[in-house]
Amino acid sequence: MSPRTTPPFRADHVGSFLRPKYLLEARAQAAAGEISALQLRAVEDRAIAEIVRFQEDVGLKSITDGEYRRTYFHIDFLEQLGGVKTDIPVTVKKPDGSEELAPPVIRVVDRVRHVKDIQRADFEYLKSRVSAGHLPKVCIPSPTMLHFRGGRAGISREHYPELDPQFYDDVARAYGDELRSLYDAGCRYVQMDDTNLAYLCDDRMREAARSRGDDPDELPHRYAGFINRVVAHKPEGMTLAVHLCRGNFKSTWAAQGGYEPVAQALLSEMNVDAYFLEYDDARSGDFKPLRYLPEGKFVVLGLVTTKLGELESKDAIKRRIDEAARHAPLEQLCLSPQCGFSSTVHGNVIAVEAQRAKLALVIETAREVWGDA
Repeated sequence: MSPRTTPPFRADHVGSFLRPKYLLEARAQAAAGEISALQLRAVEDRAIAEIVRFQEDVGLKSITDGEYRRTYFHIDFLEQLGGVKTDIPVTVKKPDGSEELAPPVIRVVDRVRHVKDIQRADFEYLKSRVSAGHLPKVCIPSPTMLHFRGGRAGISREHYPELDPQFYDDVARAYGDELRSLYDAGCRYVQMDDTNLAYLCDDRMREAARSRGDDPDELPHRYAGFINRVVAHKPEGMTLAVHLCRGNFKSTWAAQGGYEPVAQALLSEMNVDAYFLEYDDARSGDFKPLRYLPEGKFVVLGLVTTKLGELESKDAIKRRIDEAARHAPLEQLCLSPQCGFSSTVHGNVIAVEAQRAKLALVIETAREVWGDA
């Protein structure tokens, strides 16, 4: 089987990495007013240069900035869209002593618009550090987050008396402007991180959506159409992928349930190029939903967990890939960790050494399964 020279790659990854201690210290100093934003950015530049070298050394083809300039994978982007207001998420102590990140409040208070380039300067620095033969990738939150968190009540009725078509078109246009900005800077690989479709696999969260006045059976199809409006603005030659996440705060999770409730809308109706799907434990269900994958699209199987340090068995991963290949062609499958190692600045409860070992395992396994060099 021939190696893939375009994304997604046989061995890929979701994007975020554990922050080094000196970067966390600099962020704390900036928050306290002890150093300037420019001084913090210089520290971020140093950390990003190091994580780029780390990714290249371990053998990854797609290279991110580790999301080192972000506190949260979603808020830092969404709050820079015109018409969007966000609140900082609250950390909640659970009865067992563990911590959970309460969903942030995201409100649409005006017409949504692209008021400035959000990721371009960050991408340009990333691109300047990436060596030939590697491809820089940008990760942004899915547009569905502007609806799912609060439903109709979270979107201004004054500015959007009806959501369809104006709200969805405005958001798609704003995302399209950002994609074109990135494309003009040389970006050819973008991943949209989406918790909402994964949450709609969870009975508890489906009921919460129903209580907000939404039909959890209809929402996946509506969201597929929503993302397709973004895809309609995508520049030719840019790969656009979606990653479904069930929660990834300090190695905890928020949702469970197989992909069956969203599979048809996700795989058959959504016009993206690739899907990063979490499959690291039983919470994700079986591989039968992959039967909806059409020709020409790819699923990146997240079979290696970023939540625990214990290294998976290569043979067990191969058996799981074989199981998946009973429902979708092996040629249309790839391998990755199930999520990033640090979706928020706090990071998962895993050692830096385990982070490297898990990525190396993904790369070595993919090479043996698909023959990538």
